[in-house]
Amino acid sequence: MAEYEKRAMTEEEDKYTFSQSSQISGHTGLIGYLRADMDTDGNGFFSTWFDWRKDLKTDEFKAELDEVINSLREEGDILHNRGALLVYCRSTPQARMNTDQEYYGVRVDTEKYAYLMRLNPNKGEYNLYCYCYRRDWLDDHIKQARRGIRFIKPNYEEKFRIADGEKVRITLSDGEQFDRVCRYIDDYHLEIGDICFHICELAEKIEQNGSTIVPLRSDLPDCCYSVNKVTGEVIILKKGEKGFYKTDILTKGREESRELADFQNGKLGVSKAQEAAMYWGSVYGFDTPGADPKQYDANGNMLKPVTKDRGEAR
Repeated sequence: MAEYEKRAMTEEEDKYTFSQSSQISGHTGLIGYLRADMDTDGNGFFSTWFDWRKDLKTDEFKAELDEVINSLREEGDILHNRGALLVYCRSTPQARMNTDQEYYGVRVDTEKYAYLMRLNPNKGEYNLYCYCYRRDWLDDHIKQARRGIRFIKPNYEEKFRIADGEKVRITLSDGEQFDRVCRYIDDYHLEIGDICFHICELAEKIEQNGSTIVPLRSDLPDCCYSVNKVTGEVIILKKGEKGFYKTDILTKGREESRELADFQNGKLGVSKAQEAAMYWGSVYGFDTPGADPKQYDANGNMLKPVTKDRGEAR
């Protein structure tokens, strides 16, 4: 039996338990994936294999995959039956994926291969998706993707970066908007939705079409409260939108407005750094450096000066 290590997957690994584009699948060394359900009574194991790279599906890999799955199906392990799978999922909350559906992620590593498993303990669902990778290719791609996805101007000046899997908002010249997930391919290529771009090609298209593109950072809230620095009124800020929304909240002055905004943000779980970044983005644009909460300390004070662009209130 091949030796292996089993652990809960990290959030950055979770996305590799879903179908990827041909570019990402090629870069990560995807061999194929196994799908299985445990039958109505929870004791079966009906599986189907889907090829991706037949040239990587060696006899060595096929034998090892069988060994790994059979080992995990032994009594006391996670794939023994649906009951055992449910026990594992309920007792391992760190494996819960950040998805709408109840998925749990497990990674099994051998010397050469990585098996990324998306688990669903519910009856009537496929209970296992196991995506199989060349371990060195996958780990190298994940390491590179941590550098983030670059968005630049046509002259290659960097505008902003986002983490792999975060969203951007594209606003066309006629005002129509699209929010799309972005994926890292390499330092010069990315995917927006299901379309692959060279980063310079994208910059040129945005400029030529009179469109704009801004990050929808996952570490920013969808909205928060703040205080208008000019009038002292309580206002609402929304992620990705320049300007602010007025409220009908009446206060006796700036100090009371500040207390109320802090109270409401506390209920929303919004930190002072997040509020500061939201305020900056609402004034100068969410594609500017100051719209990143990492630019602020815990009290909402900027850590270092950044370049400002003029903005507008709505």
